[in-house]
Amino acid sequence: MQNENRPLADLMRPATIDDIVGQSQLLGENGLVRRMVDNHKLSNLILWGPPGCGKTTIARALAKSVDMDFVPMSAVFSGTADIKKAMEAAKMNREIGRNTLLFIDEIHRFNKTQQDTLLPYLEDGTVVFMGATTENPSFNLNNALLSRCHIGVLQPLSTEDLMTLMSRAEKFLNKSLPLDENARIHLAQMSDGDARFLLNTVEYLLSANFKKALSADALDKAIQKRAPLSDKHGDEHYNLISAVHKSLRASDTDAALYWTARMITSGQDPMYLFRRLSRFAMEDIGLADPNAMQMALTAWQLYERMGSPEGDLALTELVIYLGTAPKSTANYKAQMSAYRTAQDTGSLMPPKNILNAPTKMMKNLGYGDGYIYEPNTESGFSGQNCFPEKMERQKFYFPIERGFEREIKKRLEYWDSLREKLNKK
Repeated sequence: MQNENRPLADLMRPATIDDIVGQSQLLGENGLVRRMVDNHKLSNLILWGPPGCGKTTIARALAKSVDMDFVPMSAVFSGTADIKKAMEAAKMNREIGRNTLLFIDEIHRFNKTQQDTLLPYLEDGTVVFMGATTENPSFNLNNALLSRCHIGVLQPLSTEDLMTLMSRAEKFLNKSLPLDENARIHLAQMSDGDARFLLNTVEYLLSANFKKALSADALDKAIQKRAPLSDKHGDEHYNLISAVHKSLRASDTDAALYWTARMITSGQDPMYLFRRLSRFAMEDIGLADPNAMQMALTAWQLYERMGSPEGDLALTELVIYLGTAPKSTANYKAQMSAYRTAQDTGSLMPPKNILNAPTKMMKNLGYGDGYIYEPNTESGFSGQNCFPEKMERQKFYFPIERGFEREIKKRLEYWDSLREKLNKK
């Protein structure tokens, strides 16, 4: 009777490594976790992966595989006092010949002091430590703690893995899911790699007494869909915006549309996307298509005025435009090169010929001497020097043979040839 209130995901939790579905990179032959089990010796381990991929299950199975006491703790609800209390219990355990595996879920929630509290106990072997996190450990955990732990990277479960779990659940409960074959596949796909979500949904479907098998569409109406994975500010947020950028750079417009849709449907701020896409228009397209920057600003303004859903098309149109535009970083490289040179050359004065002389004293000092007003010349170009007198002429901007920059390149080459002729006179 005690099991009646336990969720199916907990009731079906595998007791051994061999019973765990997925994560072959850790559990398969020569995998990090598999080697620990085979050697009958556990090491400190950080398990990093998305929700519902098996982090807690692996830790529990490891403790059982070597007959260690499993002590779970959550960084959300625990603090330094709880850590010290657990360590005292572990020391007493060790005196009677028992070893302890301390498992801390959401370890990234501990602050630096709390993480540092663990270090001496890891050093003297009071416990074997295992932590679980959905956040990138290199960003959220102290270097001192990381240096004492292996990192095990877990992946979202595949559709095939989730289908296997679905069949196991039916066998465990001795019931068949009220789903047709397409709906079964749809449930696995909409679980988005999360075994906990899948099993919770299976448990609901098996207790809801549906009169007939549900289709995929009927399943959508019957249950709440799992939101696509995206934490808006953390590691997954940056993974998705990186995917948008890299897809646009590769002119893979369809992929860029997909990653943009992933961000929007998971609740990302559209204003953040417009800001990043405007930056892309300047940095990765630049003058190869000068309209890209204007397009970005216009789409941004349209969205601000219209909102969603009407303004969503402006975002889509912008992504398509940027994805299909010619790419050039000549603008960005010119900026970086000019900035470096400006920092290296200090405070050199402009040549006097291009300085204004609003006062008599400045005229007497030679300000403006020799200045040529280009529009009055026959060619509209004088070739006069505009760099500091003590500095050699520099070249920062190198346009490419794509898009509008092809035309700019022709103009610059024409002016360079005129300058060379004028300087020979």
